[in-house]
Amino acid sequence: MAGPLSGFTVVEMAAIGPSPFCAMMLADMGADVIRIDRLTAGFFGSGGIIDRGRRTIALDLKKPGAVDIVLALIEKADALLEGFRPGVMERLALGPDVCLERNPRLVYGRMTGWGQEGPLAQAAGHDLNYIAITGALHAMGYADRPPTPPLHLVGDMGGGAMMLAFGILCGLLEASRTGKGQVVDAAICDGASLLASTYHGKIRRGEWVNQRQSNMLDGGAHFYGCYACADGKFVSVGAIEPQFYQLLLELCGIKDNDFLQQWEREQWPLLRAKLASIIAGKTREQWCALLEGTDVCFAPVLDFLEAPDYPHNKERGSFIETDGIVHPAPAPRFSRTPGQALPIPKNGQHTEELLIELGMSEADIQTFRERGVIA
Repeated sequence: MAGPLSGFTVVEMAAIGPSPFCAMMLADMGADVIRIDRLTAGFFGSGGIIDRGRRTIALDLKKPGAVDIVLALIEKADALLEGFRPGVMERLALGPDVCLERNPRLVYGRMTGWGQEGPLAQAAGHDLNYIAITGALHAMGYADRPPTPPLHLVGDMGGGAMMLAFGILCGLLEASRTGKGQVVDAAICDGASLLASTYHGKIRRGEWVNQRQSNMLDGGAHFYGCYACADGKFVSVGAIEPQFYQLLLELCGIKDNDFLQQWEREQWPLLRAKLASIIAGKTREQWCALLEGTDVCFAPVLDFLEAPDYPHNKERGSFIETDGIVHPAPAPRFSRTPGQALPIPKNGQHTEELLIELGMSEADIQTFRERGVIA
């Protein structure tokens, strides 16, 4: 069985962060993703889990003939991904106008932090900076400290890679009807802002306090947060609904009447301290035995090494192993055309294979090698 994107070809310009993660998602779902690598890996290297599933050709794009190879691949592709600063692809003679003239059906995906235009478009940045201007970062962390830098999931991966994947798929669907491609401008700051839509709505309706650790979902409420156990490990509690909260009190043997004031915001700091003291009295394993699988909305807080062996994750096959490396399985799941995590390629591993597919002879390939176009 082939994945749902089997038959689609995507050309990926090697980059870091969200762009390769987007390419991995498409490759997991069956797309033939061809990555244009540099002759040597960049600052962040390659060969990580998010590099899985590609075919890769290594080129020196500054050498004569290299751009022609890329354009030949683009001519047969359905989509292209690039994650450079605005203008870089144009300077390489691989901008949207050139590529769409060569292939009018091409969906040209552009991944940046700030977007293709705007005062910050040409400035360097990283995930933390992009989410800083969305309001999301300000809401993360403790009330008495600066905002806490989160893992690069809200920005790079959620607001960036997944929005780009969504945009490319939308573009492919539209192109299938009209025969015309287009440019997808995926900016991490745009995507992260969109992910925070609920909170923008809440604060404008007066339902959100504009201060960290003061709301139901930001660690302010005692019934929604993480707590330390007797063994130094942690558990998460999310007993929001009154019936789930009542069950939490019952199973924990809590008879303190203060806890009956679930929604009294001014009581939350006191109740959090009391609940922290209670949970600190048992180990994580003991709390799992008491609360796991109930409607308390409870789960142990696992680290990256523990997660693959957790029974729920194991039964669902949420993690897989390839060449001795344990990594997350493709998601989401399809009943008829499931995705598949293919091996992690080496830089430029498929260079000759792809050149032969383009109709080049062994002599042509040797000439490219001698000129330093390929490794």
